[in-house]
Amino acid sequence: MTTSIPNASTVDAAAVDAAITSRMSTRAFTQAPVSRETITDILQVASRAASGTNTQPWRAYVLLGASRDTLVAKVCAVHDAIRANPTLAADYREEYAYYPEKWVSPYIDRRRENGWGLYGLLDIGKADKDKMHAQHQRNYRFFDAPVGLMFTIDRVLNSGSMVDYGMFLQSIMVAARGRGLHTCPQAAWNGFSKIILPHIGAGPGEMLVCGMALGFADERALVNTFHTPRVPVADFTHWLD
Repeated sequence: MTTSIPNASTVDAAAVDAAITSRMSTRAFTQAPVSRETITDILQVASRAASGTNTQPWRAYVLLGASRDTLVAKVCAVHDAIRANPTLAADYREEYAYYPEKWVSPYIDRRRENGWGLYGLLDIGKADKDKMHAQHQRNYRFFDAPVGLMFTIDRVLNSGSMVDYGMFLQSIMVAARGRGLHTCPQAAWNGFSKIILPHIGAGPGEMLVCGMALGFADERALVNTFHTPRVPVADFTHWLD
């Protein structure tokens, strides 16, 4: 299939900006279905993401219905088992380091602000272990979204392809917003790749990059009123004249 590329003069800047700025990590979805045609369209648009020498390192697996529900049941069962016996966590490790081994400012400050803001909104304190576990497990239920996505990359590729992958994932999220849908990119799944990869039929040369929930946001859910702040442009930009 060939996708026509619009002339730059026909692009509506306000619509593009709105799709980007209205994107958020949605943590509660309705059960309204998303058609295969819509999912295909989103992935087709996202495939225009840039990649070094056009390597296009992405591979997407779409989980619907029984396939989605079975994976949710498998991972939630292990998540519960790890809580009951924390030593089991050693059997479930990420294949690549998503977060730094040592946190420093300002990154640890932003991470704490994010955690305190979300859990504070949901009235979950540090001592509320049951509530914390249940909220964390919402990740492994795709936050009730009807569509679960898993993304893999060939192990032969290197770290530069992960930069490409980020552009592909962002393109999916923006294309979804253009269709009235919301998403939540999820690194939380990464520790359970030994369950996920066989379930989706991934080959031995594939590594899990992340998961993603896709669907229509539950506008009534308190958790979806949580919006993370961003630092001003002046804080991260250096002008060189």
